[in-house]
Amino acid sequence: MSAMQNVQDALDEAGVAGQARTLPQSTRTAAEAAEALGCTVGAIANSLVFMADDAPLLVLTSGAHRVDVEALAARLGRGRIRRAKPEEVRAATGQVIGGVSPVGHPAPLETVVDEALRQYSEVWAAAGTPNAVFPTTFDELVRITKGTPQRVHE
Repeated sequence: MSAMQNVQDALDEAGVAGQARTLPQSTRTAAEAAEALGCTVGAIANSLVFMADDAPLLVLTSGAHRVDVEALAARLGRGRIRRAKPEEVRAATGQVIGGVSPVGHPAPLETVVDEALRQYSEVWAAAGTPNAVFPTTFDELVRITKGTPQRVHE
């Protein structure tokens, strides 16, 4: 089964109305995704995998921000947060960097959802491959990931 189908199955199971779709161009970066979708870069929910004290942590951040790992570690009470290596991302999500979805992983991941995404009525997230996306909302992202809303940048 493809990564995109795993994501769509997870969306269906969670009762999400938005459908995963493949775009003809890459959506690997927030800027590429925003251009392809005709939305602002801030409405792109980047799925970034970090290692927080050696456990995977998925951070869904607005494409308009960079994650401040030191500030986030302090807010979450963690000793250290670092970007996951490609093999760690694949092991945790079953997906490749540039296409990591908020859902459809082999096992649930601790997830933080950037509070900055709340300002957008519609946000777009990756759907398992570098050119697949799905529409959602901030509240829906929190619900389907069982995520914690949190400020992730300074």
